Amino acid sequence: MRLILRVLGTWLIGLALVLAVIDGTKSLGANELLFTSLGTLWNQLHPVGLQGVQDFLHSRFFGDLLDATLGALLGYPAFAVAAVPGVLLALLGRKPRRERFLRQEQI
Repeated sequence: MRLILRVLGTWLIGLALVLAVIDGTKSLGANELLFTSLGTLWNQLHPVGLQGVQDFLHSRFFGDLLDATLGALLGYPAFAVAAVPGVLLALLGRKPRRERFLRQEQI
């Protein structure tokens, strides 16, 4: 299980780095700070999928709350949306350190 968490976390961190490099290149070209939001990226890659998710959330019981949450998430920079869960998954998948609380014998 830890291996899956670490691999998934590493992939998400790698994706976040690629998205950050893309945003950095756009920022250098425009001579101002630019971020690509998750909604813009998703709309460029697969607009039918974004519309399908929005339609699905509208049909749920808490549709208004889910739609507001999705709207807020789609407004964040894409690299941040990938980096935060990636770092959390990588931390969850790390090996626990047991020697942290051992007493050291003095000689």
